[in-house]
Amino acid sequence: MNCLHYALSVQSSAEHLFAVTLTIPPSNHNTLTLTLPSWIPGSYMIRDFAKNLITLQATASDGKTLLATKTDKQTWQIENHGAGVTLSYTVYAFDLSVRTAFLNDEYGFVNGTSAFLQVQEFPQLACELTVSLPQSHAHWHIETSMPRHDAGHYISANYEELIDHPVFMGECVTDAITVKGVEFVFLYSGHTPVNTQRICQDMIPICEHHLTLFGEPAPISRYVFMTLLSDTGFGGLEHRSSTALLYPRFDLPLQREGGKRTDSYITFLSLCCHELFHTWHVKRLRPKVLLSPDLSQEVYTPQLWIYEGFTSFYDDLTLARTGLISPRKYLEIVGQNLTRLQVTAGRKKQSVASSSFDAWTKFYKQDASAPNNIVSYYTKGGIIAFGLDLLLREKSDGKVTLDHLMQALWAQFGQDELGTEDAVIETVCKDTFNIDITDFINKVVYGTFDVPLSDWLEQIGVSLHTRPKNGLADKGGTPPASAYQKHPLGAMIKNAETGVTVLVVLEDGAACQAGLQVNDRIIAMNDWVINDVLLQRLLNQTKASSVALTVLRDGRLLNLTLPVLPEQDEACYFTIDNEEKLTAWLKPPTSA
Repeated sequence: MNCLHYALSVQSSAEHLFAVTLTIPPSNHNTLTLTLPSWIPGSYMIRDFAKNLITLQATASDGKTLLATKTDKQTWQIENHGAGVTLSYTVYAFDLSVRTAFLNDEYGFVNGTSAFLQVQEFPQLACELTVSLPQSHAHWHIETSMPRHDAGHYISANYEELIDHPVFMGECVTDAITVKGVEFVFLYSGHTPVNTQRICQDMIPICEHHLTLFGEPAPISRYVFMTLLSDTGFGGLEHRSSTALLYPRFDLPLQREGGKRTDSYITFLSLCCHELFHTWHVKRLRPKVLLSPDLSQEVYTPQLWIYEGFTSFYDDLTLARTGLISPRKYLEIVGQNLTRLQVTAGRKKQSVASSSFDAWTKFYKQDASAPNNIVSYYTKGGIIAFGLDLLLREKSDGKVTLDHLMQALWAQFGQDELGTEDAVIETVCKDTFNIDITDFINKVVYGTFDVPLSDWLEQIGVSLHTRPKNGLADKGGTPPASAYQKHPLGAMIKNAETGVTVLVVLEDGAACQAGLQVNDRIIAMNDWVINDVLLQRLLNQTKASSVALTVLRDGRLLNLTLPVLPEQDEACYFTIDNEEKLTAWLKPPTSA
């Protein structure tokens, strides 16, 4: 078979090195150009994966050594004069994330963008992959969603498909379910005694929800939830038939554990729900510019609010629709999302369309100024989706919902992977449902207006309220407590060995007016050495108009005056006015 053949193996788990060989067949090309991507689809930041490629040797089919000339940071050229070529190279893999490659004594994980060179002369040539293990690792399990030819041998239609199936090899715990004819495989790295049966049972209604929403035929027959368990860490990255997840191992339910679902476990279910939703809404239904993106440089689109924002709305909504969380718990989560948005001054400066476009720099490379200057297309995009559902219901007397819009988007642009233009949401609403949402989109997507949820909440039987925060750690989402933060510091802080370190100074807040800066260490307030809790207690109890701060800044001791400002209604929460209306709104979708 005329194809590119890749072979992946463990060279040294102690040194975190994978060995890769790439065999290229003879052709009429005198020069071959090989390149490694700079970014991975779904994660919009230049990561320069080629920096981890350590050695590279090229050999002709007659055994002659060929010169591989590097022409830029990620590209090599080989004068082969039509001969077949075998490349052998090593990849350093020690980034525990869902975006790159990782190898230790317990397991190995590889995204193709980190390890598989592309031959630019053969972008559509079939790619075969052989994964082999040394004798010392013979007990390791190999898992990937890539179509399997036989044991350890896989095949993809082309390079684009090859790099969209991450590979796991190592010690793990696995389980599986079948829903509507689709097999869902759950893999957890290592030997943590995870309660896989409970997770599988909880995931059944989630899988059913998504398969029902988008209708038949499903674009997948087998799907892998590939979870890398760690002490700390969080992440998820979607692929065509799988997802790579990173999650704290002991935040999951363990064997023989039952009882109430913890917040950390609910977050895991929401993460799984989010990434599975991307199987339709990102991996197939996606912006036209991302159909075959140039992986060597940034590809810009203002549409990420549609793809990440809508998915962020559906991940928690699905848990409520399927009964995995109560309606009250769902509203608490939405209240927390609104609170997170409310305390972000950047929402008044940057639109979600601009946030999407500038994801490569401003969103993925955030610094301490981010809360003051940018808005999350995930968070506000999810609130926009919530508002759009309510707006569509109002304008159609309840006949059109966001579900109908999603189904129309899938039918018109997703099933055949045609790609969407920037104005796709307002266009489909007008052409398919005869509903004009132009003013709404202009204000909340291209402008910096807040989504006017309160205008429409009566139809689903809930009301939105605001209150002062109960303290620095208050996420919102719940009604007022007996105690609350009387005087806001206006900064994000963390405890230091002595005092607290300033992480973020919020725009126009007390800390900003006092002249506090990022990385300052506040040692004392009114001559009392403080920590984060004591700082807020002392600030709350004062009746003065200001307090004295002792601050250490880059080796200098400073005395600053912090104004005592009144509390602000920054925390958002919902109350239920009509259970019947809310229950009707949370009704699961019908088939497309």
